[in-house]
Amino acid sequence: MRATLRWAHSDLRTHRGEALFLVLATAGIVASLLLATALFGYATNPWQRVFTQSHGAHVWLHTDTAADTGKLAELDGVDSVAGPYPTAATTVASRGSRAAVELRGTPERPSVGRPPVVSGHWLGPATPNGVVLESRLARALLAEPGDTLTVPGTARELTVVGLADSAEPRYRPGEQPGLVWALPSALPDPGGQVIGLRLTDPGDTSYVVQRAVTVLGAGAIGEVSTWQQARAEAQGDNRLLGQVLGLFGLGALVAAGLAVHGAIGTRIRGHLRDLSVLKAIGFTPGQVVRIFLLQHLAYALLGAVAAAALAEALGSRVPGRLGDAVGVWQGLPGHTVALFVIPVGAVLFIGATTGLAAWRAGRVPPVPVQRPTAALGSRLTGANTGRAFGPDPAAATPGMQPTGTTNQALQPAAAPPVRRLTDGLRRVLGLRPAPAAPDRQPTGTTNQTLRPQPAAAPPGGRPTGGLRRVLGLRPAAPRAGQLSDLARRALGARVPPALVLGWHKAFTRRPRSLATVARLTLPLLLIVVAMSAWTTIDRFHSTPEQVGLPTALSVRADAGLTERQTRALLERDPGVTAAYPGVETAALVPGQTATIALRGLGTGQDPYPYTLAEGRPASGADEAVAGQGLLDLLDVRVGDWVRMTVGDQPQILHIVGRSIEPDNAGRVISTSLDTLRANDPGLRPTLYELRLDPGADPREVADRLATAGRGHLDVHTVTNPADGLSPLRAVVAGLIAVLALIGLIELLTAIGGTVRESERDLLALKAIGLSPRQITAITVTATGCTALAAVLAATALGLPLAHWLIDAQGRSSGIGAGIAQGPSAPLMLLLGTAAVLCAAALAALPAARAARRRLADTLSAVA
Repeated sequence: MRATLRWAHSDLRTHRGEALFLVLATAGIVASLLLATALFGYATNPWQRVFTQSHGAHVWLHTDTAADTGKLAELDGVDSVAGPYPTAATTVASRGSRAAVELRGTPERPSVGRPPVVSGHWLGPATPNGVVLESRLARALLAEPGDTLTVPGTARELTVVGLADSAEPRYRPGEQPGLVWALPSALPDPGGQVIGLRLTDPGDTSYVVQRAVTVLGAGAIGEVSTWQQARAEAQGDNRLLGQVLGLFGLGALVAAGLAVHGAIGTRIRGHLRDLSVLKAIGFTPGQVVRIFLLQHLAYALLGAVAAAALAEALGSRVPGRLGDAVGVWQGLPGHTVALFVIPVGAVLFIGATTGLAAWRAGRVPPVPVQRPTAALGSRLTGANTGRAFGPDPAAATPGMQPTGTTNQALQPAAAPPVRRLTDGLRRVLGLRPAPAAPDRQPTGTTNQTLRPQPAAAPPGGRPTGGLRRVLGLRPAAPRAGQLSDLARRALGARVPPALVLGWHKAFTRRPRSLATVARLTLPLLLIVVAMSAWTTIDRFHSTPEQVGLPTALSVRADAGLTERQTRALLERDPGVTAAYPGVETAALVPGQTATIALRGLGTGQDPYPYTLAEGRPASGADEAVAGQGLLDLLDVRVGDWVRMTVGDQPQILHIVGRSIEPDNAGRVISTSLDTLRANDPGLRPTLYELRLDPGADPREVADRLATAGRGHLDVHTVTNPADGLSPLRAVVAGLIAVLALIGLIELLTAIGGTVRESERDLLALKAIGLSPRQITAITVTATGCTALAAVLAATALGLPLAHWLIDAQGRSSGIGAGIAQGPSAPLMLLLGTAAVLCAAALAALPAARAARRRLADTLSAVA
């Protein structure tokens, strides 16, 4: 054990930089996986916690006031009900902010759907005009307990007495009204009612909704919301962040494992004599394997422990959503288990890849061996290692004994130095070795050494080559190390020998070269995917009209303005290019198991500019475009007809295109306002989507319109889904840094292997007149060619993979495919150039040192 520790300590002093890189890479990988776990927990558990604490309802049904909701409690699968509660839609304002809300009359704190109060207290008769705000709505209004809310257009005031969490669909400006609990006396004229159903089996949600619609009648149902929709909205961007971190963390873990495997393999090839000495002094194969395994496990363990400690101590202090996620995750029950399992799993994976490479070290023979003489067309750097002295015993003919010899072994005579130098020169130039002088067989002599005869040409070699020439085929590929016809022609065209021989060295050993390129390609491929994610997020901000956001503002007018007055007021603003009137309502899908959003935007003369990913715009009667979420929900595709129910009126539409829909999880079907008016001539626009001039500030335009509307307009900026992904930029930047570190480790490994293997060629290269600078250029060129091949492979594989992953995420979220945006050509060119130049720069110094080695050191390496 003492000798093992001394050797490990000596190896650590020799490879300090490599050890530091391995520790940092492991720390970055484990930190990424821990943050991914925290984000997953933050995405799911807060909603689940609120749902459990509130004893939440699985289904909420909004009906008219005449519906007999008492029958719902008798349905099969319904465990208990909440309500019915009277509701009224209104708008409230606080500190200059306005929000559409749903007032819900609650006489007492319910047992089902019981909102947990986070600040203040619940409703009481002492404050008849008191209200409790849902916490997300309160943040939007900047309201706290004790504040007063006003109802625009009236003299009515409401006092905030508390804030509460809710497991129902969250408030979204301009899309989903906020939830406000009030006493029934605060709702003198309710416009509907709501009832919640808690089920015995949440998996029967669709069936129970269908039965409830059948009992009440489709005309009585205004909107249906389920626990699955609420959970999906609550998870939202946090789940996506967790998926991105988890995907890249696992990819980086695989890349780090492969990098460690390659590093150990290269070090084994460079320390064959040291390993043989260890075997010779008594080390067993198992001890040699344990040296490498324990050494790299120590590096991985140090990095994993450091990452876990930093995540635990400083993770909650990270500003933004990541810090909030870590803080919530640290309070969850499974936090301690994850904090232990993830680092241990990463260390074990790196240990497994290390063990595969260390196993080769245990197979090294205990005696340093001489590499056999190169055969015709052999490698520039010699043949494989691991052979024994003398001729191959398996190749010797049994029973043959030279005449007249006495107890003498058959050994090959060493070639003279001049002959060896000449043969090396001819191998560099890709020529066949000079034929050896014929040897005379000993007859009756003693103490003589038999010289081996020249190897015969492979049978059928020349006839086969001649046949290929007769048939007009290309000559067979040259053997490993022999210069190809292209390389010979390049030398003949006076291409610098350093470039030709460097390219030749990079791709001579095909299995080993391909493995090196593959290991270097993986981190570069993940970097390309990360850059694609970055540019896709930028696309949402720079060109929102290409990702389903052609308008910047959404305006709702009250009954105090007519349609003509509203449109004239909006179009008078200098920053408004177009105002599209429209209406949005909830519609029951076929089977009456869920509700979707039915939109009518624009007119035949001024159609709404939908962003289409498939099909064509809806220009005719009864034509519509739909989001991916709706297509998946109804199991339909472009070209199908769908039937839905709006109140008591059926609506049949022909889907002619698929639009990119960031809202409502893509469960949106959109047509023109004229099409909806065909069924209801008295339909009046309830919202206006505004397209602004390029360069106009949406907030400034919204302030001007709110002032001009004198309280009759409710103006909101259109929510951009990329706003919630802002933390992803820092995440992507950190992942790129970790992947670059892993790529650097693999690059240093490849450089070390190339330099070690080129030591055997120094005598031949110097003999043909190459200067140390030219010999250095050979290694630099070989490393640059390897990096260039990896960049090309990463680009060819990474861009399609990135498009597939991003579009798959778009389909799963309901937005739909077609949002992916790859990095620009200049950015990819910059990445490739940086990778190749970095590889060449890193290879220059060790290659220059090796090229200037003393002759005695070179002869020792060749020996």
